[in-house]
Formats: sequence, C-alpha cells, structure tokens
Amino acid sequence: MKDQSPETAGAADINAPEEEGGFCLDNPALESVGVRITRWRRDYVELELDVAPHMLNRSRVIHGGTLCTLLDAATGYSGLIRPRARRVACRHAVADVELPQQRDGSLLTAKGMVDRRGRSIFFSRAEVWLDHELLVATGVATMKYLK
Repeated sequence: MKDQSPETAGAADINAPEEEGGFCLDNPALESVGVRITRWRRDYVELELDVAPHMLNRSRVIHGGTLCTLLDAATGYSGLIRPRARRVACRHAVADVELPQQRDGSLLTAKGMVDRRGRSIFFSRAEVWLDHELLVATGVATMKYLK
C-alpha cells in the first residue's frame, strides 16, 4: 500500500527544478562535494557527481566512501517527493562496492528507487554508474521518516 501522506498525496509525477540551477539538495554535506540532482520523480531520483582527483584512493580508483555517500543520498532522496518534504533517517543500509572493476571516468550517476513504502518507513535501493556504462556500486536501505 502506497503512503498517502501530505508529502505524496496528489504529487505530480515529475518535480520541476526550482530554478534553472536545478533541484535544491538542501544538504550542505552533499553540496560541498558537488552532488547535484538531475532527475526526480515519485520513488526515483538521479544524482550526479563529477569525478575529481581528490575522490580517488591510493590505488587511483574512486574511494569507496564517495560511492557510499552517493548510495546513501540516492536511497534517501528517492523516498522524498518535494525538496522540503519530511526528513528521513537511515535505519539499515547494505552496500556492495565493485572497486576492482573500476576504470578511469569523469561522471558518477546514482540512481535511487523506492521498492516499497509505508506510513513511516520505506525500502529503497540504489546503483552508482561510472560514465553511464559501468556499474560500480549497489546498495539497499531501510529509511524512516523523522517526525
């Protein structure tokens, strides 16, 4: 059964960016590393992050913490309909980061999807792709709306 809370009842399928600058993250941590929302609709979000040298580990592949940050953000934002909707907190998360298969790339795209929603929690999953071609990380999460 889908949640019919004020945040989701009657919401448009696709949110329009607040201004030409794109969607509002309202998250200083994500904004500080350059994450941006590129697509956002009910139960789905896409986030992008340009790869920079400071995001690489000593093996010169994207640091697992960067990938986990994107997984966390995508699983959380996928359950929100409006930028200033209820806040969520992660109660349980599992991530699978495929570091050995990575190659050089310039863009990370995280795709978050809600699998099931209730009144106070939702279950979501996410994938992180390198240059829209190589799947480098997957994750699942159980999120709880904060009151």
